[in-house]
This record gives sequence, C-alpha cells and structure tokens, in this order.
Amino acid sequence: MGGSIFSRLFRNRAVRACASAATLFTALLASPLSHAAGPAIAGGPDCSRPFTLALHDHGLLYSAATDTGIDKDFADELIRRSGCKVNVSLMSRARIWQLIESGALDFSLSGITNPDRDKFAAFAWYFSNKYYLLVRKDAGINQLSDVARNERFQLGVIRSFRYSSNANRMVDQLAAANRVTLAGGLEPLYEALLQNRIQGMIMEPFDYPVVEEKRIRDATNIIGFEDPSVTHGLIMSRKALSPAELDKWRALVNGMLADGTVLRIFRKYFNAELAAAMVEFQSKP
Repeated sequence: MGGSIFSRLFRNRAVRACASAATLFTALLASPLSHAAGPAIAGGPDCSRPFTLALHDHGLLYSAATDTGIDKDFADELIRRSGCKVNVSLMSRARIWQLIESGALDFSLSGITNPDRDKFAAFAWYFSNKYYLLVRKDAGINQLSDVARNERFQLGVIRSFRYSSNANRMVDQLAAANRVTLAGGLEPLYEALLQNRIQGMIMEPFDYPVVEEKRIRDATNIIGFEDPSVTHGLIMSRKALSPAELDKWRALVNGMLADGTVLRIFRKYFNAELAAAMVEFQSKP
C-alpha cells in the first residue's frame, strides 16, 4: 500500500496547535482537570468518591497541544453519563499501565489487552483497528519478510505499546537482536525516521493525519501486517474497582455504542466508512 491510503481513511480536519504540549502537560500535572456532571445516576456507578482518568498524547486519540481528540470526546461523554467526579490528567502510556496495576489510577482509554494485563485490568471495548508498518522508501523493505533479512533495519516503537500478533512478533524478534529503538511518543519516532536513525515504525489509523504531512509521505511506504483488527477499550483497574462497579462502567460504554454516540465521535475524525468499520465490531466477552 502506498501513500494514497491516507486520503481514503481520515477526514480532512486541520489540527492546529494552540498551545505548546509541554506547557499544557505541566498544567495538567499541576492541576488535573475535574469533571462532574451532577448527581449520581440511579443504577449507575458508585460516585461516593472522585475517580482518576489519564489520557495519553497520541495522534487523533488525544493532542495535548490542542486538548482535542477521540479519547477526550469519549471521556467527556462517559463522565457526563456517570454523574461522577473524575479528575483527568495526562501521562505517558508506560506510567498509565503502572498506575492501573497498582490501583492508583482508575481509568484510561483506547487500551488493548494481553494475558499479563488481564490480571490487573478490565476493559470495556468500544472500537477496533489494524496496525501498519511505516518504512522508509530507501530501506529496501517491500514486504514484511524483508525486515528479518535486512540486518541494518532498526524499528522504532513507543515504550510499553503492544500491537497485533504479527506486529508483536516482529517487535519481539527485533528486540532480541537489539534492533528496536524505544520512544515516549509518536513525534520522536517520526523525527528518527526522517533522520534515518530508524528505518520503520508501527502505526495505526490515529497517526495518519501526521503521516499525511508531505515530508513524511514522500519518504515512506506503508505495509499491512495482515492481522485481524485489535479491539481497544476503556481500561479499568481491577485493584481500584470491584467487579460490580466494573460492570456498571462497562454498561455505560455499551450504552454509548448502542445509541450511536461512539460512532458519531469517530465520524468527527475519520470518513464514514472507516469510522463504521472501527466502531461496529463484534465485542469480546
């Protein structure tokens, strides 16, 4: 697949930075955003204490520079429906998983699971997507099998991220050969790719608007991993929330899916076809 895939996948929405990410990050840490929608809803979650929810800066999911994104819209609606007070902050993905496991953080968004995470986190699924390998055109990578044969190929990944089966297999094999570079987010990876310090990185639909920028598009190609879509959801700490409360929050998410709210959120950022494909999935048990 070539660069033309981008124009077919996302809506033409210009995302302009209205504040520096660093400034907003500092402000969020110093004074977490507090959301409350009013009295607790009958039969809904127990709102007797304030909750915590962390966003992570990742393309269209959330932009710290503009305080916008799919996760932000989803969180606002989830909080409104719960009737609970929720303190929202910005963290790295690695830190989020650590705090979810310890019980110091109640929620995060757009998470995927694996056997280790299932031990300490529960999920309420609300979308799915596929993963792609973004490679430099001059790296000589035309198919996935070329990666293993090219000993100079260095892969960039975001610290603590996991992906689909074939993507994870590639990451693990290259990591064992010391051919993986870790970063805290997308931007350092894009810069490393353009400077040829890495020759490829793993991406998903939320990253396409950035990749559409001419300097990146002109230098790269995209290769599909040929994996099924991976479900993503609300991440809930098993240590912080009882099984009964997990079910109540899951019911809120299911309600947002059932009444079309999640689809409307995704259609703000993607074309109708892709939005429907991502949201109208067969939920995991």
